[in-house]
Amino acid sequence: MVTVGSYEAKTRLPELLRMVEGGERVIITRHGRPVALMVPPPGVSDRTVSEVVEELAAFGKGRVLGPGLSIRDLLEDGRR
Repeated sequence: MVTVGSYEAKTRLPELLRMVEGGERVIITRHGRPVALMVPPPGVSDRTVSEVVEELAAFGKGRVLGPGLSIRDLLEDGRR
């Protein structure tokens, strides 16, 4: 758990948000006393990117678009 003062939290907010996205908890203090806790919101998945990619690959296995269709054809059709 990381503890930062309010001024430091203001100046480092993007970095602190990345830390929270990564599952870290951040305590924000004012005059040395804790006043806030930054945590990921409830229900947010803590899956890694590689886990999500694997799940998508597994989801796509065995699925077909239909006879004579390809992703390339659909992309080209969408560009018209």
